[in-house]
Amino acid sequence: MICLFLVLMTFAIFYRLSGYDFVNFDDDLYVTANSRVQKGLNMENIVWAFSTTDIANWHPLTWLSHMLDVQLWGMNSGRHHLVNVFFHITNALLLFLTLNRMTGAPWCSGFVAVLFALHPINVESVAWVAERKNVLSTFFWMMTMWSYCQYAEKPVRVKYLAVILFFMLGLMTKPMLVTLPFVLLLLDYWPLKRFRFAAASVSGQSHFKADIKSHCIGNSHQSDVSSSDSSAFQNRSFLSLIREKIPLFVLSAFSCGVTYLSQDASGAVRSLEVIPLTSRIANALVSYVGYVGKMIYPLKLAVFYPYPAIIPGWRIAGAGSILITMCYLSWKIRVKHPYVLIGWFWYLGTLIPVIGLVQVGSQAMADRHAYIPLIGLFIAGVWSVSEFLKVYLSRYKLIPIVATLLIGILFMITWKQIGYWKNSATLFQHTIDVTTDNYLARNNLGNAMVHLGKNDEAYQHYAEALRIKPHDANAHYNMGILLTTKGKLDEAIGHYKAAIRSNPYLKKAYYNLGTILQQKGSNAEAIINFLYALRLDSRFAEAHNNLGVLLAQQGKINEAAAHFLMAVSLKTNYIAAIKNLQKARSDMRRID
Repeated sequence: MICLFLVLMTFAIFYRLSGYDFVNFDDDLYVTANSRVQKGLNMENIVWAFSTTDIANWHPLTWLSHMLDVQLWGMNSGRHHLVNVFFHITNALLLFLTLNRMTGAPWCSGFVAVLFALHPINVESVAWVAERKNVLSTFFWMMTMWSYCQYAEKPVRVKYLAVILFFMLGLMTKPMLVTLPFVLLLLDYWPLKRFRFAAASVSGQSHFKADIKSHCIGNSHQSDVSSSDSSAFQNRSFLSLIREKIPLFVLSAFSCGVTYLSQDASGAVRSLEVIPLTSRIANALVSYVGYVGKMIYPLKLAVFYPYPAIIPGWRIAGAGSILITMCYLSWKIRVKHPYVLIGWFWYLGTLIPVIGLVQVGSQAMADRHAYIPLIGLFIAGVWSVSEFLKVYLSRYKLIPIVATLLIGILFMITWKQIGYWKNSATLFQHTIDVTTDNYLARNNLGNAMVHLGKNDEAYQHYAEALRIKPHDANAHYNMGILLTTKGKLDEAIGHYKAAIRSNPYLKKAYYNLGTILQQKGSNAEAIINFLYALRLDSRFAEAHNNLGVLLAQQGKINEAAAHFLMAVSLKTNYIAAIKNLQKARSDMRRID
């Protein structure tokens, strides 16, 4: 019944996504403007998926997932959304089944899964097609935990191989899973009880095991895992449990290395000169507390939170004090309430890759980063409430009412939050409404206005984005496009050059700048910009075509024909390149 409730409730609230559009924030990079993905699954694209580090990551299974979507549904955005919904529902089910198997506490496990399925902060991971990597990698996270639970019950090689397999698949979907081996160590302490920190804690853990059997809400039939002190899981030393996970640690280290190299090569990693270490530590402390705040009070959620220019000292000191106090308290009560320790350190540990100590991107924090970490806080909270209420057995009849009320509130807030994802305009207008000086939201709302034909409104949003962040490469690039359509070529050139100065990896800025210079007769400078664009992306069909035109004008017919041929092979319906190739071949015969 709990599984059925999870499926029906989650599908009911997220089904609206089937009528929603793609958004102009990363969906273009992953689907709508990605020529590889739009060709669907074929051997060439499969090889590319495993070899590319596009978008600053090595995540081949994410690419294959999007390619399969296009193969099955074409560019039907609703179907792409529903695949995300399917994985989110599956993740909630697996979370419930795994926790229940480990603890034998179906109602506590079920409520954790409900919080995960319906919490508004998780809307971003489900409603954003580009975040397929989040829901898909979490599926492999849950399968790894499920397999590990089976292995812990009966440690045999084939079950451990299943753990390794699912973990590898998860890392090939999103590298955030690098913290999973550490989470498995936490689970070894509770609820698997495969080791204890000290002999003195034995009585406390036995007491807790009895508490689960007697007091967990509605728990009338416990599994053998927690029904007696003779656990189904074997006690091991802490060092042996670490040795047991060495293959997983090695895979995590390899994934960290590949990810850092990929992100650094693409320019996604911010240097310490751009964001000093002190600022990163301050933002990390505040963000840790901020995610907890958004869990408790999930309003004013946004797709992008700008990095703060200055963080007040009192906020840093307050956040640090809260974190230290929670760490101390969770350790202090670890014997009688181990779930608090496990849940809290699950939260702290799983956020480390994305908390900003290694700053990737320009966001201060992101709702999608809390998708897995908040599970730890849900576990700590639900089990703590259950333990607290056992003292007031007469009040158990109030629990269904309180639980129903909480689920109803979550449903309403989540329903409203999903509505903001209808299209790019609604998403970024909401983001502007709930944040301050959000240059990215201004820029993307400007793009949405261009798509709607509202160029004057778009100009205002781009100008505001540049007022907030004068060196924003994307705003300069988009302003260049808009000014080009208005015929203001000299102003457009200035914005394209500013975009390139801010982001030397912006291939389309080189291409557009080259195109304008070509129109103005500055052919030598135009060729240089087309070559830069092709250096960044050798599969840039339009750059090949335009470079071929300029080379042909210089009499370099053979080189021009090679570029035209490459353009046609990359984009088979590229009429201009086909005509240019035909003319070049005709000229070559005439020369011969």
